[in-house]
Amino acid sequence: MTSAPPPPVDTHCPYCSLQCGMRLRPVEPARAGAPGVEIVERPDFPVNRGALCGKGHSAAELLSSRHRLTAPLVREGGTLRETTWPRALDRAASVLEKTATRYGRDAVGVFGGGGLTNEKAYLLGKFARVALRTANIDYNGRFCMSSAAAAHRAAFGLDRGLPFPMEDVARTGCVILVGSNLADTMPPALRYLREQQAAGGRLIVVDPRRTRTAEPADLHLQPVPGTDLALALGLLHLVIADGHVDEDFIATRTTGFERARASAMAHWPERVERITGVPVAQQRKAVELFTEAGTGMVLTARGPEQQSKGVDTVGAWINLCLATGRAGRPLSGYGCLTGQGNGQGGREHGQKADQLPGYRSITDPAARAHVGEVWGIDPDDLPGPGRSAYELLDTLGTDGGVRSLLLMGSNPVVSAPNAEHITERLRSLDSLVVCDVVLSETARLADVVLPSAQWAEEDGTMTNLEGRVILRHAAVAPPEGVRTDLYTLHELAARLGCEKGFPADAEEVFEELRQASAGGDADYSGITYDRVRKQDGVFWPCPDGEEGTPRLFLDRFATPDGRARFADVSHRPAAEVPDADFPLHLTTGRVLAQYQSGAQTRRTPELNRAAPGPFVELHPRLARRIGVGEGDLLAVTSRRGRALAPARLSGAIRPDTVFMPFHWAGPGRANTLTNPALDPVSRMPEFKVCAVRVEKAPAEATETAEAAETAEATGMVEVAETVETAKTAGESS
Repeated sequence: MTSAPPPPVDTHCPYCSLQCGMRLRPVEPARAGAPGVEIVERPDFPVNRGALCGKGHSAAELLSSRHRLTAPLVREGGTLRETTWPRALDRAASVLEKTATRYGRDAVGVFGGGGLTNEKAYLLGKFARVALRTANIDYNGRFCMSSAAAAHRAAFGLDRGLPFPMEDVARTGCVILVGSNLADTMPPALRYLREQQAAGGRLIVVDPRRTRTAEPADLHLQPVPGTDLALALGLLHLVIADGHVDEDFIATRTTGFERARASAMAHWPERVERITGVPVAQQRKAVELFTEAGTGMVLTARGPEQQSKGVDTVGAWINLCLATGRAGRPLSGYGCLTGQGNGQGGREHGQKADQLPGYRSITDPAARAHVGEVWGIDPDDLPGPGRSAYELLDTLGTDGGVRSLLLMGSNPVVSAPNAEHITERLRSLDSLVVCDVVLSETARLADVVLPSAQWAEEDGTMTNLEGRVILRHAAVAPPEGVRTDLYTLHELAARLGCEKGFPADAEEVFEELRQASAGGDADYSGITYDRVRKQDGVFWPCPDGEEGTPRLFLDRFATPDGRARFADVSHRPAAEVPDADFPLHLTTGRVLAQYQSGAQTRRTPELNRAAPGPFVELHPRLARRIGVGEGDLLAVTSRRGRALAPARLSGAIRPDTVFMPFHWAGPGRANTLTNPALDPVSRMPEFKVCAVRVEKAPAEATETAEAAETAEATGMVEVAETVETAKTAGESS
């Protein structure tokens, strides 16, 4: 008698911040090495209601992929060789401890990721500050929404990406969507905009490109890259001049309007048109649509945020909400569309250089005392704030900088701005320890590589863009030789003298996270695995004994006086503007079939066929001017380097701007070009705008680019081609 197959497992997609619900159903593998589960829809999860994009549908492919790491690696004689877990962990702990002994504890750094579960992010922050006792920990979420987070906290006293659930977007009267291409970045979210328009709502999209998201909009504003701040100020000018200010709301629920008003009045429509390229008539139409609707929202993404003035830019869009009374009221407000899967939760519990769990400031004595008590250490032993992400990477291998780095869940060789420079800094380290699922471009530079379990192979919580804490369930066992990141931190901590306090069980870690976050801004103390299972997610803040909070700020804002604060901001140019040598703007972004640095999606055949390589999108008028046609290989050059990719002609982009997706390494790496100029508050690099020149690539460059494109299309370099097997019989972990 055959046994019944195991039941399906409800879990969530491993990619973007929607964290779409999905169901993993066990199947008999159709071929050797195929995944033992198939993905089916889960229509009862409220965020995506069963819908999945191509990335979600194909997410199981990498579970058993030939590209996965299935044994630890150590570098010997310049070559990565397979070894056992005890040897790899001994080596990793040894190099980290030796560096601390020789150069001081801050010479050891930790770099995390916005895709790590809450449990991993929490334990990684604790590991840095307790086991390593270093101040230098940050994460790639600094490249994601740190500008929006800083502006959110300044205005409202609390940062949660969306202060309302996604369902409210479909019911509001007008949405201004700034710098987001939802059709490519999180397709299931498009249904909310479609429903909003179908119900009579209006949609305004602000983007230098006429993307698939912008096409159905009621109004598309197409500003020069880097001028979003001037545009927001110009719209506020018209709101004030045309009498659309909500005086009662400003008087009773805000402070600082007079300064914001004075700045906006200096940005009259004709001046804003000269700066942004957005015609005065379109500015007026935008204000008309936004103010005539009874309710409204402004949603921003990386476009306005990844700028050297990103905090001010988001602050100006928040000002527009406050001046019109579109905040702190039902179906109205400002929200940030988080990018990475755990971009929200990943920064709340200690990965960020200046924060402790619960979104506490690391310089706050009360916060240090609370966390020190939970961790069982003297608060004075906690390090202070460390360097931000780019600043940490920029110091690698230098005197006074980080000399040995533990990196988990990130691929800065592809994703960091000024990427060639950062690659050289990684090469200059005394030692690099990487935890990853595949042999990414960054992992190939490592001295120790520790293979990580994937999303479907471990339990853990994530916090989606709404602030909804959800639970991923393990559905399959990881391959032999693969361990969870919590196991890795547990074993490394023990080798560094911390025998207790670093459990490998996710729920046990979460129980401690609840205690550490209690009383903080991001209070998870009332959230349990059981509650999350029963409720399909719980919104924070959720103090112990209370319900979650789907909608924030309806009664008061989270500032000491309960009032929202206007930002006092004025337009300033991007850190780098076009000139005679570099006459064009470059902006970067994502495409539908790839995700972030592409470490996973470029190894998924279905996705790689849909988007096999980089390209340069440019307007036909620009193409004619420089004498290139569709598919011609282009050289794009900035002050930091040169990238090669074929031309893609499109009337959807401004003639003074070119676009490159950032998912690829090699000659087509967009981040070779991008500018690391930092926002003075958030320390966010200016990914979204820099000055470049574009020309037809010289003939000798074609062969190099074609070889690189072939490698990308076949899933890149195989592990077996890079790693030498050196296992000893009888050894195990």
